Amino acid sequence: MRRTEHDLLPSSLGSRKTLTAFHYGTAGARPKVYIQASLHAGELPGMLVAHHLRVLLEAADAAGELRGEVVLVPAANPIGLTQRLYHHPQGRFELNTAENFNRHYPALADAIWDAVQGPLSADAEANVTLVRAAVADWLQAWQPETELQSMRRHLLLLAHDADTVLDLHCDAEATLHLYTEEPCWPALEPLARLLGCQAVLLAKDSGGGSFDECLSGLWWRLRDRILDAGLQGIPPEALPQACASTTVELRGEADVDHALAAQDAGAIMAYLAHLNVWRSPLPVAALPALACKATPLSGSQTLRSPLSGVLVFLARPGARLAVGDVVAEVIDPTADAASRVTPIRAEAAGVLYATVSDRYVHAGGEVGKIAGAVPFRTGNLLGA
Repeated sequence: MRRTEHDLLPSSLGSRKTLTAFHYGTAGARPKVYIQASLHAGELPGMLVAHHLRVLLEAADAAGELRGEVVLVPAANPIGLTQRLYHHPQGRFELNTAENFNRHYPALADAIWDAVQGPLSADAEANVTLVRAAVADWLQAWQPETELQSMRRHLLLLAHDADTVLDLHCDAEATLHLYTEEPCWPALEPLARLLGCQAVLLAKDSGGGSFDECLSGLWWRLRDRILDAGLQGIPPEALPQACASTTVELRGEADVDHALAAQDAGAIMAYLAHLNVWRSPLPVAALPALACKATPLSGSQTLRSPLSGVLVFLARPGARLAVGDVVAEVIDPTADAASRVTPIRAEAAGVLYATVSDRYVHAGGEVGKIAGAVPFRTGNLLGA
């Protein structure tokens, strides 16, 4: 195991933050897996999973059981961890810019296209090496102007050449689910089985420039550019989907529990065995059944309240709903009897995979999300 420290660009005099990474296995070995936690700094279940993963990875590394390389960043957002306002953590948005910490990552395909389009060939392995080297060169040349940009750059330098990327998050209150891009789903389906995901949401460019899609989107976007440019002698299969990246939502913010974290860390280790990164001393068990069908992110219904009031849930995350089912009631204790209770009903059939944790909602405020199977949304599919 090797520990590395990466200093961020200071935001002010006398202020310096450090990003810490742990490297297991042999540097440069394949497959490479990158795992980070708490990019949204208030989302702590992933940080506890990383704590349990460190124990397992250190034992595997010491026993010589790692074929590939694993890079683990247990606290991916030292900026957000310092932000508190009136005793409440503020880990989703940088207070200086109001930018979401998991948005605005660079469009890497655009950044390196001029450098790679000439040398691309029909040799898939050579193309993957070429693209990864070009991304590394571009990131090394990037001169960040802010602390936040420097954090994004360091994270990408650690992750840009990984075959698999797991970005560990959580929702307010939720069942375990994951988001990924459509081209990545075949490689990540075993992870969804092992974790017991209750919802899987797929998109091809959900919008917003998230960390995971910055890395996986590089490959399919370059393939699209090759097709658009009509490059001769380079079939689409000459540029494989060389990175499968996902956002794993580890239930809700309050689910910081040793038993759950140990269970999730064990599932991730089993996935590493499936990827041939970890040579487990025990026979690798058969993959469990998939607990849900993957659904389009564009089919996810965001429930909203038409008025303000006290929010009372009648369904909990993980519930399977039909159209018309009452998910919650909004209570206006100042209203007349006839309008005192307003039901919030499902408009899509599917799994209620996340709800808000606040129990007072404003008019137009978000209540929860249902993973529906029928696409109906377009444009930017991510929330704030």
